Amino acid sequence: MSARLKEYQGRTATVGGVGRDPVNAPMIRHWCEAMGDTNPAYTGPDAVAPPTMLQAWTMSGLSGHADRPGRSETYDELFALLDAAGYTSIVATDCEQEYLRPLRPGDEVTFDSMIESVSGRKTTKLGTGYFVTTRMDIRVGGELAGTHRFRILKYAPARRSPKVTDAERVAPGTAEPRSRRPRPVVNRDNAGFWEGVGRHRLLIQRCTACGTLRFPWLPGCGECGGPDWDTVESCGEGTVYSYVVMHHPPFPAFDPPYAVALVELAEGVRIVSNVVGVPYDEVRIGMPVRLEFRQYDDVELPVFRAAATAAAATVGAATVGAAAVGGPGGGS
Repeated sequence: MSARLKEYQGRTATVGGVGRDPVNAPMIRHWCEAMGDTNPAYTGPDAVAPPTMLQAWTMSGLSGHADRPGRSETYDELFALLDAAGYTSIVATDCEQEYLRPLRPGDEVTFDSMIESVSGRKTTKLGTGYFVTTRMDIRVGGELAGTHRFRILKYAPARRSPKVTDAERVAPGTAEPRSRRPRPVVNRDNAGFWEGVGRHRLLIQRCTACGTLRFPWLPGCGECGGPDWDTVESCGEGTVYSYVVMHHPPFPAFDPPYAVALVELAEGVRIVSNVVGVPYDEVRIGMPVRLEFRQYDDVELPVFRAAATAAAATVGAATVGAAAVGGPGGGS
C-alpha cells in the first residue's frame, strides 16, 4: 500500500487554477471582522489583504471543484485508493504558509498545486492512516506571491471504548479519577485571569494608555503597543457569536458531541467556552448567554449558560423559596 501511495508524490493536482474572485475589499472586511483584526493596513486606498487570507482567494466555495479549470484527477484517485483500503475518515492537521509579496484589491490570483508528500503508515489516537501534504503556489501576474502547504490525515478510525460517565470516572476501591480534564496553562501573562476565575470574576485587560479592552490576556496592547494595563470585570452577559460542535477527537474526560462557542461579551471582547443548559444541537448564533463557573475535577472554569435556562432556574428557585415560607398552596 505504501509503495502505491508514494507514486503520487510529486504529481500535479492543479495547473493554472484561477481564483473565483479578484482580491477585493468586501472579503477583506468580512475576514477582519470575523478575526477581530483592526490593523489599519487592511483598510483605505492603499490597503493590502491580511497575509493569512492567502488560501481564501483559491477556495472553490460550496459549489466544489467540478468546474475548476486546470484540475486533474490526482486528488480523487489518491483518496479513492485510501477509501478502498479502509482509510475512510479525514481530518486536517496543520498548514504552513510563506508570504513573498502582499496581495492588494484588484489582484487576479492564479495557482498550481501538487501532492508534495505521502507519509508511511502512522498510528495516532484517532486511528491508523497516512498523512498527505499538498503544496500550492499562488501567483499574481506570474509572480510568486506565496506558498501554502496543507496537511491532512486519511485514517481508519480506532475502535472507541464505551463512554465513561461522571459517576464511573472513579475506579472502584480507589480515590483516583480515571481521566481528568487537561490543566490550563498558567503563566506570568495570564495568571491574573486565573486568579480572577478562582474568585468567580471574569477579568478583562484594559490598556491604561488608550483604554482598549483585550481578551485573551496579552503582555501588550495590540492597538497602541502600550505595555501597561489594569482590569475590568465582565458583567457576565453575552451572545453566541459563532460555534462548532465537537465530535472528534474523543477524549475520556469529555463526552462528545458538545458545543464550543465564541461568546461576545457585553463589553465587546470575545471568549471561547462551552454553552451549557441546552442540547448541543440547539445552540444558535445570537443566542443570549450568561456566565457561570463550573468545577471540573480540581479545576474551575468559566462557562456560559443559555439565558433562557438561566432565567428558568431563577424562577424555579424563587417558586421553591416562596413555597417554603408559605407561598401559594403553603400553610401557616
